[in-house]
Amino acid sequence: MSKRPPGQQQQSQHENMAVEDKARGPAAGESEPDDGVTWKHSVASLRNVQRVIRTPNPDNPGYARQKKQGKLWVRERLDLFLDAGTFQEVGSVTGKPLYDEKTGELKEFVPANMIIGSGKVNSRKVYVTADDFSVRGGHADGGIQGKAAFGEALAIKHKVPLVRLLDGSSGGGSVAQYLTIGRTYIPHMAGLGKGLTAMTVIPVVSALLGPVVGLASAKAVVSHFSVMVKGVSQLFAAGPPIVRHATFEELDKEQLGGWEIHGRNGTVDNVATSELDAFRQIRTFLSFLPSSVFTLPPVRSSTDPADRREEELISIIPRRRARAYDIRKLLRLIVDVDAEDSPHGQPTSFFEIGATWGTCMVTGFARLQGRPVGILTSDCTVGGGALDALGSQKAARFINLCELFGVPILNLVDQPGFAIGSAAERAATIRHGASVMAALYYATIPIYTVVVRRAFGVAGGTLSDPDDGTNTRVAWPSGDWGSLPLEGGVEAAYKRQLDSATSPAAREQMLKDLLAQFEDIRDPIRTAHAFGIDEIIDPRDTRPLACEWAVHAYEQTLPLRLRARPPSAGILGYRHKL
Repeated sequence: MSKRPPGQQQQSQHENMAVEDKARGPAAGESEPDDGVTWKHSVASLRNVQRVIRTPNPDNPGYARQKKQGKLWVRERLDLFLDAGTFQEVGSVTGKPLYDEKTGELKEFVPANMIIGSGKVNSRKVYVTADDFSVRGGHADGGIQGKAAFGEALAIKHKVPLVRLLDGSSGGGSVAQYLTIGRTYIPHMAGLGKGLTAMTVIPVVSALLGPVVGLASAKAVVSHFSVMVKGVSQLFAAGPPIVRHATFEELDKEQLGGWEIHGRNGTVDNVATSELDAFRQIRTFLSFLPSSVFTLPPVRSSTDPADRREEELISIIPRRRARAYDIRKLLRLIVDVDAEDSPHGQPTSFFEIGATWGTCMVTGFARLQGRPVGILTSDCTVGGGALDALGSQKAARFINLCELFGVPILNLVDQPGFAIGSAAERAATIRHGASVMAALYYATIPIYTVVVRRAFGVAGGTLSDPDDGTNTRVAWPSGDWGSLPLEGGVEAAYKRQLDSATSPAAREQMLKDLLAQFEDIRDPIRTAHAFGIDEIIDPRDTRPLACEWAVHAYEQTLPLRLRARPPSAGILGYRHKL
């Protein structure tokens, strides 16, 4: 007998339960007789309602639609995401019961379309709010007012991460509700204030597991990390019918808000191949962060030697300056090897955030000697690595995330400058670039800067000099820096002389001769002679030095920083920038 994937195994288990319970009927199980002394009868009635709610009914149109669309049922999601047997539901019998008028037996129960409660992820407590799309598509008229906001308030109170499993409008409005309540109403924040408060105190994560619309779309972006599933989830402020009425555009859900849209524009951080992959990414993300801003990031034991020196690092940067290299390979050679965080591909502790958007920049978490660090660098294969508008947004958002939760940053610099040209100017590149400058300058977390190749112009200065002159900074012998790249700068500085050349060939030769004059002085050792760089290191020593820095940060710097945080920080004294 062939093995089924975990998700299918779980689904089969729930379906088997449904068949058995259907045979017994909705009020299955003999009622506990009321002995007039104990509360056994009441407890039995409670357990019966819980059983009805927690057992899927294949004949229910909402449940059948969920399965037809290839999506997991909400309780299957909770079972697969949380550590086995750890979920403790809050509001387990919230909903609308229908009793038989003659017998008083429970005939039917429509549960609230929001499930909340606590559980554990990698043995650490979290609170979860999960939409049940099978009940009125997650709209408010199928829910119970305030349940989602209460779940978020519990996470804030207990200082543990909040995970949202979004599917539908997550309690957002529906015009059908107007008829039910007999009036319209002025829209309100609908608990978003709790989410904004949570963003300053605890890690907030959102998984988009279906069409996420209206209120749910706002919740998705009011998160520190969000992930959507290819072919399953979409995000939009309003769905295709409303868009058709307002803008006359004929668009399906994928065209309006699929992963190709929001996985590439920065609305959503990561893209997953399945719901199980989304859960894996969330578990990995949370493994790097503390439960709240009041504790240090969790440290793991590591078997990867701190003094590991990779021979490949001495040649990974090409001698030809115009030639590209693989920055992710470079990262893998430095950070901890960790098969647990890399079920696919090469074992590494590096977990990338935002791989499909702002691709000139590379951000994510990794470990050095088991200690979480943020990774900030650029990808020279994308626009030469020049810092553009989306890359700036991604970098600033990530730096602010690390600052909030006290995660030190390993900053590997290869920055040719801001993206230039008409498209870059229309995208307000320098405006967004200033946000990176501010995020780095105001950061109080330890930052270890390694200039691996280029550092030019304002963007290069921003990333290579984050502490404005008092950096913890080294460089590789491949370093190449200045106010302008020499190749373009020489043409600007000697334009008149070059334009006086008698022919294009003569101009080209003159340019080569001028560049040759600068070749010796661009040697980074010349900069080191003037103490313009702290130290030039052998690239193979990068991991040992970075590990030593990380250990010191966790033993000395971060505990002092945590103790200096005022009691009100994260609730009244801090505002997290989205």
